[in-house]
Amino acid sequence: MLVHLLGDCDLAEEAMHEAFAAARQQWPREGIPASPRAWLVSTGRFSAIDAIRRQRRLADKQPELLARIEAVDADNEARAGYDIEDDPQRFIFTCCHPAIDPEFQVPLTLREVCGLKTEGIARTFLTRPAAMAQRIVRDKARIRDAGIPCVIPSQTDLPRRLATT
Repeated sequence: MLVHLLGDCDLAEEAMHEAFAAARQQWPREGIPASPRAWLVSTGRFSAIDAIRRQRRLADKQPELLARIEAVDADNEARAGYDIEDDPQRFIFTCCHPAIDPEFQVPLTLREVCGLKTEGIARTFLTRPAAMAQRIVRDKARIRDAGIPCVIPSQTDLPRRLATT
């Protein structure tokens, strides 16, 4: 019956799967309805109607989505030749500067770039919060005192800075 109304076997099958899944969740809580078959058919029908509406909305939005994707692709292509321009990455490179002890580059980055609380970072690194806070303050002072710039390394320095030790 539902297949005849909808004209699409896949849609009807999916709708009935949704109806049975809803029944499995709802019936133990609320009890089996007086007419389970009618409940399943009605639920399946509404599920199919919702699916058809979603498909129509998607079809209506598709030209706009394609235009946006093309615009993003064109923008990315135009920027492909430029250096990285992302501020969080600048902060990461600053926090992970070679002048900072490698052991504390990650905690400093978690604090200053990600905004995590010092207590949580200390728990993660199995140390006391006071010790971690003092270390982060020292490393921030080292950045300030050494005049470490908040920049992304040049293309020539980038491979060396990205190398792991």
